[in-house]
Amino acid sequence: MNKRLHAAAEENGTTQSLAAVPGTGTLAIADPRTFTPYPPPLPGTSGKKNGIAKAARREPALTKDALYVIRKDHGYHVVAESYFYKTEPYYTILSLEYRGEVVKPSSRAVLEAYVIPVCLERVRARGIPVCDWGISQAYVPLPALIYGLNYYATNAEYAVVRDNSAAKERIRHITNNGKYPFCFQKFPEGGEIAEYTAIFGKTVDPRPDVAACASAVYDLFGLPLVRMIFIRHDGSCLLSSLSPVHYSRLDEQERAILAAHICSQEFL
Repeated sequence: MNKRLHAAAEENGTTQSLAAVPGTGTLAIADPRTFTPYPPPLPGTSGKKNGIAKAARREPALTKDALYVIRKDHGYHVVAESYFYKTEPYYTILSLEYRGEVVKPSSRAVLEAYVIPVCLERVRARGIPVCDWGISQAYVPLPALIYGLNYYATNAEYAVVRDNSAAKERIRHITNNGKYPFCFQKFPEGGEIAEYTAIFGKTVDPRPDVAACASAVYDLFGLPLVRMIFIRHDGSCLLSSLSPVHYSRLDEQERAILAAHICSQEFL
């Protein structure tokens, strides 16, 4: 295995190695002690010591498909853009579980989080308002928000259909001409879709309903990074689904928060 896929940490004069899990994508095994950022230079100084300039804050690149395994709260946390079945993040989680490690998210959690009916019913049981849903292969009440449920579907791809023509075409596409079912949710007139990113159970949005949902989702599924999709209408905010998040879609503040978690900075 490539030596670059190993991260070493020093503790009490000894070196502990965390072996990377085999795979083909980018993988960084991160231990808090390996990501201690340099402090900023004092005012009036150049940031140099003994003629050597200190490096800038050590933050992960958060490049596409990058995978980080960090030790946090007496266990391991797998940070990735998605955790779909049979992906490298999924097998990384399985490997850690096989070794008897405490890991978030668990292999069961990542399977349940992306299956909309299972996800919504588990979140509803925590007292968080969620959308009513149904499963069909043809019929859909209009207007509706619809998702595919086939093996290749992703919750990041959804559509609001308002008439029979649009519904028929969309259903044909997401069911592969009727081979698979789909999930529908009634979409209220005047409603709107709202998306928020949760990072370790918190979001930059200050709204109490969004914060409560982010906390509940993290407690249930342990996803370090997840997109929460809501339907907002007349002051209500109903969870519609959870979906993966591409690092490229994070704004500057979200990227900084995620990088700080990966680096295990003290102020978090």
